[in-house]
Amino acid sequence: MLTLSGAKVAAASAARGRHFRFNWPLLLVLALALSGCMPATTQIAGADPADPAAKVARASYRSTIAPYTSLRPATPGPWRDRNDAVAPQPKQDR
Repeated sequence: MLTLSGAKVAAASAARGRHFRFNWPLLLVLALALSGCMPATTQIAGADPADPAAKVARASYRSTIAPYTSLRPATPGPWRDRNDAVAPQPKQDR
């Protein structure tokens, strides 16, 4: 049993020794070559933000709580009247 676990440890240490060595000059040349493939930068904004004559949208105010209605408890109404108000109307026979 110990010999099998020792073999596993030896194999793992041998596998760790065979790492790929990084070639830094090759990586640098590759990065420089690929940087030449980058597209030219384009102007993203239409107008210069520092230009005082630039047209901007008008600032407006909208209340964030405008559609609010109070949900405080109300006094209970007669249940029969409330039920009749939401019940479907009976159909007329022809």
